[in-house]
Amino acid sequence: MKDYLKYYAATLLIGAGLAGFYLGGDWVWLGFATFPLVTFIDFVFPRDYSVRKMTSAFWASIPVWLGGLGPVVLFLAFGWRMHVEALTGWQLFGGVMSSAWLALVPGIAAQHELFHSRDPLARTVGRYAQFTLFDGMRDIEHVIYHHIDVSTPHDLSTAPRGTSIYKFTPKAVWGTIAYALKAESMALRKRGLSGWNWRHRVWKIVAIQIVFQSIIFAMAGLTGVLCVLAAMFIAKTWTESFSYFQHYGQTRVPGTPVGRRHVWNHLGVATRVLGFELTNHADHHMNSYAPYYKLIPHREGIELPSVFVCFLAALIPPLWEATIIKPALKRWDMEFATPGERKLAREQNLAAGWEDWFETEQNWPSQQTVGC
Repeated sequence: MKDYLKYYAATLLIGAGLAGFYLGGDWVWLGFATFPLVTFIDFVFPRDYSVRKMTSAFWASIPVWLGGLGPVVLFLAFGWRMHVEALTGWQLFGGVMSSAWLALVPGIAAQHELFHSRDPLARTVGRYAQFTLFDGMRDIEHVIYHHIDVSTPHDLSTAPRGTSIYKFTPKAVWGTIAYALKAESMALRKRGLSGWNWRHRVWKIVAIQIVFQSIIFAMAGLTGVLCVLAAMFIAKTWTESFSYFQHYGQTRVPGTPVGRRHVWNHLGVATRVLGFELTNHADHHMNSYAPYYKLIPHREGIELPSVFVCFLAALIPPLWEATIIKPALKRWDMEFATPGERKLAREQNLAAGWEDWFETEQNWPSQQTVGC
């Protein structure tokens, strides 16, 4: 029972955001205030290596559904607060940041779990609930491209070495949308239809947005619509920026098998439960249908600090490189990479202007770690 209850922490985060909008005034910042709290918890508490003792898919799914649909309710609550109270500019900004943060955590993590489900209803809800990220088609790029191309130059979610978060994020934001549009159009053409036939998912997403924003407009006018759209776009930007820390700098020869080593795990005590194991997803790349509670932390892999700590560090690229990612990548190259992956890694190091730690390559082990 204890393991089931842990994941309701995500529901508590949504509850904090709703409470802030209910109280109004400067309390609208309450949802966003959980960001430094979560970061602090992950930084102070030991990493969580425990294997979940959960067997009921039904009970395990409840917090996922609450987390996936929670952002929809939050945006409506934000619209209602703007309807009943004339918020100051500072308070409007607080409402935007709270909504955006909670659409990211736990929103996208829960939606990711839903759209990977074998259950058709869960998959559909997970896909379309992503409209709170100003998207709704992200799962197409994620499933069709990312899971196949991970750690190769073709993968949008794998940042080459030397790439700052500021360069990576805009490309990922646009790329995930463009790839999804292209893939959906190609699928329609294979069926003998126009690439922009009315069956294209983008039209469903546009319709959902029009209906939703019409509700917001009825409650809070144009200001409300602009604030909600801004929050959704920030959530989308954050989502792609957090992908930066999942595979940064790792290399894989296209066509070779994906291994657990092609994922950076972040096993913070808060990160795991609030992200529905999204940062403990080495097994997820082995079997994308495995539910979150069956993913096992792999101690033999190289772990990075909390993803939230990584995010703050990456805002200062020299700090991110020197203290976190270069030491991790040097060890990854030495202990986990295959000869072909080392060749690609060295090319990236040289292109980034990094030091060449491959000069002593002849002294390195010739095989990657077993099981990774």
